[in-house]
Amino acid sequence: MVTAARPLAYPLSVRRLGPNWYAPVMGTAVVATAGAALPPHVPGLRGVLAGVWGLSFALLLTVLGARCAHWARHRDQARAHLLDPATAPFYGCLAMALLAVGGGALTVGRDVTGARAGVVLGAVLFVAGTVLGLAAAVAVPYLMAVRHRVEPGQATPVWLLPLVAPMVSAAVGPSLVPRLPPGQPRETLLLVCFALFGLSLLATLLMLPLVFARLLTGGPLPLALTPTLFLVLGPLGQSTTAVGAFADVAPGVVPEPYGQGFGALAVLYGVPVMGFALLWFCLATAHVWRARRHGMRFAMTWWSFTFPVGTCVTGAEALGRHTGLVAYTGPAVALYAVLVVAWGAAAGGTLRGLVRGELLAGPGPVPVVPRPATARTTSGAVR
Repeated sequence: MVTAARPLAYPLSVRRLGPNWYAPVMGTAVVATAGAALPPHVPGLRGVLAGVWGLSFALLLTVLGARCAHWARHRDQARAHLLDPATAPFYGCLAMALLAVGGGALTVGRDVTGARAGVVLGAVLFVAGTVLGLAAAVAVPYLMAVRHRVEPGQATPVWLLPLVAPMVSAAVGPSLVPRLPPGQPRETLLLVCFALFGLSLLATLLMLPLVFARLLTGGPLPLALTPTLFLVLGPLGQSTTAVGAFADVAPGVVPEPYGQGFGALAVLYGVPVMGFALLWFCLATAHVWRARRHGMRFAMTWWSFTFPVGTCVTGAEALGRHTGLVAYTGPAVALYAVLVVAWGAAAGGTLRGLVRGELLAGPGPVPVVPRPATARTTSGAVR
């Protein structure tokens, strides 16, 4: 009876709708794009993936509309999100949601929209996502340095989100290269994507040691934040996907020996990075297993299990293409199964939270005992 009454006591409102709500869009879109490149051709799978992409597109429109309403009606809360070090990094999710749906439009989405409309939609979302991703990659670290006053002990993998957005652009952009006129337009876009790859990779290499040092010296993350450890897989899998995409289109676009050089980079970079991704996957899984035994319940951070794992699927698929080894195509299928299960768990928890009025509910009664200091990092961003 208490659960049934909660929606009345805590009415849903876009006031508490933070930028982290783009994560379901990303997680749904990657189920479609990662499945499209799987080696086995299962009858009827293409239609299912097209439907999943359609769902991600509908979710994108819904969240965009709700976020516009949030900015129009609750600007004080929107500004508070920007000034909150726990929430501001999620602004990178807007760019990645646009890019994830745009990348899907160029693959399985065209089965829904038509080939020409799919290319146009993919190009528009690629440009918008790239511009917003670059803005987030500059603005969020600037705010963290100037306005947020963060401490090393507050470092979490969430800090990586605005820095990974340009890497998503780097992975999606090569699909548009063959659609451009031959010559300088194609070469320019490919090298722009390569530059986006470099800036995101170097920025991630600067931030990742802070996250790892916090984990080793500060102890386990709070229970609700533990799933965010999977976010580290994002730049690893996405960068491997990107170099594989460069190698796919580079021959004939850039002069030799650079065309063949991209093929070598896909293997020489991708193999060790995916090895580290496997190590981190095991480490993050162990932390999540511990958190579940200590009572971790559903939070929006469960969407961290989806998009980063999806990038590892596409990264393994890229290595399978360029090495011809079953050692990569097999794990890609296994990781995709993990992705689908994770998406089901995150989607089910989100739907239950919305129906019960918990995820977008207004603040409840003030607790008698003050919350511990670490709870600050879970406000808004991980509800």
